[in-house]
Amino acid sequence: MPEGPSIVILAEKMEHLKHKIVLEATGYADLDMDAIFHKKIMDIKTWGKHFLICFNDFSIRIHLGLFGSYQFQEPKKVNPKIALHFNDDAVYFYVCTVKRIDEPLDEVYDWSADVMSDQWNAAKAMKKLKKIETKQICDALLDQQIFSGVGNIIKNEVLYRCKVHPESLVGQIPLAKLKAIVRECRSYSYDFLNWKRKNELSKHFEVYEQKEAKKSGKKVRRKDTGKGKRSSYFVEEEQVLYV
Repeated sequence: MPEGPSIVILAEKMEHLKHKIVLEATGYADLDMDAIFHKKIMDIKTWGKHFLICFNDFSIRIHLGLFGSYQFQEPKKVNPKIALHFNDDAVYFYVCTVKRIDEPLDEVYDWSADVMSDQWNAAKAMKKLKKIETKQICDALLDQQIFSGVGNIIKNEVLYRCKVHPESLVGQIPLAKLKAIVRECRSYSYDFLNWKRKNELSKHFEVYEQKEAKKSGKKVRRKDTGKGKRSSYFVEEEQVLYV
């Protein structure tokens, strides 16, 4: 599943379509495609894993999920969920969820929860964490209302950087460690963005999908953790379990 930094890159790739007029909208998404016809794209936004195409009086939200993809210019041989055609360009989205949003986006989204946003607020994230002290930190980091844009890669790498076991309880983690985790969620997300732009993300993984930690050479354990049973990669000798 694409994480926040990957959606930021998609927004960058879509930037050239801002202020262009949609000549045709097609696809099998449950949308009134005629309502998009002849509409001008006013802005492109992201909120975590949500990609937002903004028109004058509504927005289209695209979530790529586990298997979603996109392509410019030429379509794939399979039908797109939604495709936008312009005078000299086109963009196609596949295997994704698509929704129309009629409310102003500021009423729908808490931009301060997005780790990639200029409005990101670490203090708010800390307050939200204090309300879920009995949750495991592996679940807390994937809570999009607290850390919008953080996915499984960022979760694992941040916890390794901070030397905290993924099954640690939020309320038992020392305050300094918890603040470090919040800080690293944003810091690692921007590292992720820079590496992804250079097409070298995976070579920087310390523990994610690794058998040994790159720096220490110690064994990396893989375990499905938390209520969501998502894959966690961690080094038991180096990451403290706070319970």
